Amino acid sequence: MPRLSWPAGWVAAGAVAAALLAANITAPPVLAGSVAQMHAVRMLTTVSPSPSASPGADVRPPTGPGDLRACPPPPPPSGSFQGSVGLCWTASTDNTGVAEYRVYMLTANGFVLVASTFQTTAVVTGLGGDRTYAFYVVARDAAGNVSPPSALVSAPALGAGPTPTPAPDDTTPPTRPAGLRPNCIPDFKGTSLCWTGSTDDVRVVGYDVYRRTATGWTRVGTSIGTYFTEGNLVTGQSYSYFVAAKDAAGNVSPPSDVVIATASGGYPTYTPPPVNCKIEYTAWSWSGGFSASVTIINLGQTPIDNWTLRFVLPDAGQKVTSGWSATWSQSGKDVTAVAMPWNSVIQGGGSLQIGFNGSHTGANPDPTGFRLNGGSCIQG
Repeated sequence: MPRLSWPAGWVAAGAVAAALLAANITAPPVLAGSVAQMHAVRMLTTVSPSPSASPGADVRPPTGPGDLRACPPPPPPSGSFQGSVGLCWTASTDNTGVAEYRVYMLTANGFVLVASTFQTTAVVTGLGGDRTYAFYVVARDAAGNVSPPSALVSAPALGAGPTPTPAPDDTTPPTRPAGLRPNCIPDFKGTSLCWTGSTDDVRVVGYDVYRRTATGWTRVGTSIGTYFTEGNLVTGQSYSYFVAAKDAAGNVSPPSDVVIATASGGYPTYTPPPVNCKIEYTAWSWSGGFSASVTIINLGQTPIDNWTLRFVLPDAGQKVTSGWSATWSQSGKDVTAVAMPWNSVIQGGGSLQIGFNGSHTGANPDPTGFRLNGGSCIQG
């Protein structure tokens, strides 16, 4: 097995930890780089806002940190690791220079800032032992521009970390959600995700869904089931997501695989054809029967080909018994007349007369809702 070497900056970090332990002082949660290079350690849920850009100011963000990976942390003075995760990455580039890197860790409350450093290495300590944690890193320049996030990395903490007092009853996280797949709900307007449920020694209470943004990973919702939908997105644009399960004790699973979902436009909006026809209806009634003439007028300049006329007879007692100049049929109150081969085209500005005989049981009101090839016709 090849020997693992540590970045030079971590040697100084180990020396600082040794000095703190020798003085019986609790080491801070994060060590990153040498003493002069370490910033104050912060466990935050928010980040201070970047200053507003002035005219002519630098507005170009750094490139995202690359090749984020777990690295061996420097050996502690006790000879055993104490709930630590070491991270390394490839430096970002910037037109004026990178000012710092920020390391974020996944928790039950979302990603929190756990380290700020000038170096391309960080050590996160004070973690629960034998647990896997997820991280990403962003770069920031002096003007406050923030880079796109690095890829996610999951790494186990080495050694047993501090035990809270009182000790929690449940320290076992749920299993990692599997089988995450995008666009699983057809025709939803936005994105949809489905996955296989996680298991837990007590109970999974929900799944947090994260979407990649220009500067990090944002929690966009929580689902108690194994599916999720997000609307208000740009149709046709692609978005990256992952899912993490959590239990009632606040234990968080490792993140699922990252998938890319393309926002759907949903069901197409039905737009009826423009009104380009007029119907003139005339009927002659007698006891128990009637005869009707229907004139179809093409109001447009384009010929209407292979026409089909539909309308509704308002009274249930009205029945079509025979007809001419069309193939007639009736279903309930709905009547359909289909063109004959010899009159299937109504020229622009032209008209066509068809008709039928019918029966009624007393009332014989005029039909309503005339539609030609799916488009509504005016009635006159």
